[in-house]
Amino acid sequence: MVRPSWVEIDLGAIAHNVRLLAGIAAPARLCAVVKADAYGHGDVPVAEAALEAGAPMLAVALVEEAIRLREAGIDAPVLLLSEPPEQSAEEVVKWDLIPTVYTAGFVRALSEATQRPLRIHLKVDTGMHRVGATIADAKDLVATIVADKLLDLEGVWTHFAVAEEDGVFTRHQLETFNGFVETLRRVGVEVPVRHAANTAATLLYPEARLDLVRVGIGIYGQRPAPGMVPDLDLRPAMRVVSHVSMVRRHPAGTRPSYGRRKALPGDATVATVPVGYADGLPRALGAHGGDVLIRGRRHPLAGTVTMDQVMVDVGDDPVEVGDEVVLLGSQGIEEVTADQWAEHLDTISYEVVCQIGPRLPRRYVP
Repeated sequence: MVRPSWVEIDLGAIAHNVRLLAGIAAPARLCAVVKADAYGHGDVPVAEAALEAGAPMLAVALVEEAIRLREAGIDAPVLLLSEPPEQSAEEVVKWDLIPTVYTAGFVRALSEATQRPLRIHLKVDTGMHRVGATIADAKDLVATIVADKLLDLEGVWTHFAVAEEDGVFTRHQLETFNGFVETLRRVGVEVPVRHAANTAATLLYPEARLDLVRVGIGIYGQRPAPGMVPDLDLRPAMRVVSHVSMVRRHPAGTRPSYGRRKALPGDATVATVPVGYADGLPRALGAHGGDVLIRGRRHPLAGTVTMDQVMVDVGDDPVEVGDEVVLLGSQGIEEVTADQWAEHLDTISYEVVCQIGPRLPRRYVP
């Protein structure tokens, strides 16, 4: 490797988080969500670590994501969280995936594509209003599915919109979902797997854990919201690392980088680091309080993040070319967290870790 910049992924942290969250969710089982390249952490290594730690099931958003897992030799159950186009039904069957359904057209396409019993999960919209069948449509879909000898209604599920912040609405969604399941029971339809809880609901609402929890952000060591369950021993798995490539001394008032947006408050050493917004470091981070770690100390960004490089104001502290720079993660006793980035940028930790791009190679540590 020539470029002195990479992303370190701690698979031991992934395994620890899976075991921790599975213990909290028990007796419900834990489904590890590895969509979006495992939230930027690398889907195949993370999936393998999660399975080895005891997760019996994986979930992804896209057929293509599931195929990557299958091609890597992963044969565990894989749930598709959204319906793909109807023409993808044959691929779903070919790769032995568990599709989520919520339209009559896709249910029909699956029935036509399979020649053996196919497990499916029905998604019901209880208030997220993104995808999922309405309660009325879901009843009709259940009737269609149970009448088809090639379709096995293994699961019914929903998704919470505000589990991390609004208990009243979350419980309303859960009551609506439970009411739908009870309606099915009254007409003789028993569904083996009910699931509703994401990471936030798994932590905050024991009654929402049901038979299965779908845990995404938590297995990567991030909380759904800053400060949630502060005593929980989640361990961040991602560390973004680079090294100083140039060091120069500048007088007070110097304005480094594009736009000359920010003047140095005093005479200072400025270190250049070869990571930029093409790698997922947000361009606006320098203007909103972003900093990095060098020799175990925090230092602010000096101006606008550029495509391939960023500059750091280290003041009068010693720094040399080759010094390690941590943009996200820990160094010594200091840590730059995804929540801190998110606070600077008015976003969430999910976006922070997902946007660390593939140009930075992943290095996996056990």
